[in-house]
Amino acid sequence: MRPEPLYADFFGLSERPFTLLPDPAFLYWSKAHRNAYTVLDYGIFSRAPITVVTGEIGSGKTTLVQHLLKQTDASITIGLISNAQGGRGELLQWVLNALSVEVPNDASYVQKFQKLQDFLISEYAAERRVILIFDEAQNLSMEGLEELRMLTNINANKDELIQLILIGQPELRDVIRSPKMKQLAQRVAASFHIPAMDQDTVAQYIQHRLRIVGGQGDEFTIAACKMVHDQTDGVPRLVNQLCDIAMVYAWSKEQRTVTEDILRSVLDDGLFFAASLASEESEKT
Repeated sequence: MRPEPLYADFFGLSERPFTLLPDPAFLYWSKAHRNAYTVLDYGIFSRAPITVVTGEIGSGKTTLVQHLLKQTDASITIGLISNAQGGRGELLQWVLNALSVEVPNDASYVQKFQKLQDFLISEYAAERRVILIFDEAQNLSMEGLEELRMLTNINANKDELIQLILIGQPELRDVIRSPKMKQLAQRVAASFHIPAMDQDTVAQYIQHRLRIVGGQGDEFTIAACKMVHDQTDGVPRLVNQLCDIAMVYAWSKEQRTVTEDILRSVLDDGLFFAASLASEESEKT
């Protein structure tokens, strides 16, 4: 059974355009996202030891990763690791799991490392490259990041056997730039930070997502798009959240265009949680 479309049928849309789940089908190629993807692509094909892409929460990093996974050549073995945490040995187990390399439950760290090394060598012999993508990499400790750096030392002649892509929030950059992470920073061959969207880009983003599901793109007025930018600071996930609620409100009022008045009703009713938090922080200061 098809899930409840809420306002989608009312607006003549095939589905809700502003869901919060990352979906490559909705990826809007803003200039920043194109640049980020170019850096990811460059990192892979230049055989960069470590590539880093950062951005605020909800900036579209995970969606970019999912698009990358769909586009990557079949000759590349990719392991995706999300929210990895833990100390020495635990991270190595995450890596083995991501690459579907089986090891006994009671295997020692040395045995696990040897198993990984054997796998990398066998992939290299089969002319396959191995890439590990760490999503939410800001959750890794300095010890964990150092352990990852050590993995990039595994090589065959002049060729590295594994490449790392670190995706995370802005604090990941701060950690990598710290004096203690100097050796890791030296291995970063490509990096990019995704900034928040500006006002024009937010309007284009809203129109893009509406058109993807069969809309005209003008279901939000220009003034409403500006107001969405002002309330969300251009963070895609927050844009989605506010726009989704606004379309529910417009539907309930049988109004086929989202206006400033609709958005103001959402805000006045306290349904946009991010705005409520911002207001609380403002009151504290």
